[in-house]
Amino acid sequence: QVQFVESGGGLVQPGGSLRLSCVASGLIFRVYAMGWYRQAPGKQRELVARISRGYITNYADSVKGRFTISRDNAKDTVYLQMNSLKPEDTAVYYCRAGATINSLDFGSWGQGTQVTVSS
Repeated sequence: QVQFVESGGGLVQPGGSLRLSCVASGLIFRVYAMGWYRQAPGKQRELVARISRGYITNYADSVKGRFTISRDNAKDTVYLQMNSLKPEDTAVYYCRAGATINSLDFGSWGQGTQVTVSS
């Protein structure tokens, strides 16, 4: 059974930083692309960052230059370094796997990790 466990969220002031982690299990992590999604209250879930198995990365315009996605295949973990956080980054963040960065639809959604940006 494929599972994702997200962690690292919290309350941070605008301009602050957080590093999210997602540990995947039940899959051969290194062969999958990975992505980070977020869902703010009352909004649809959106894809914010993705990384291919070949370490090619792609970001939503709203986070480009502030967020960095990375992966550690030895630890079956994908990370999201978030800098210069803004109140509009407040959301629950989730990770997901896929055959490619354009098809991140493998496995069930985890519980996510809450990120709140507020002064």
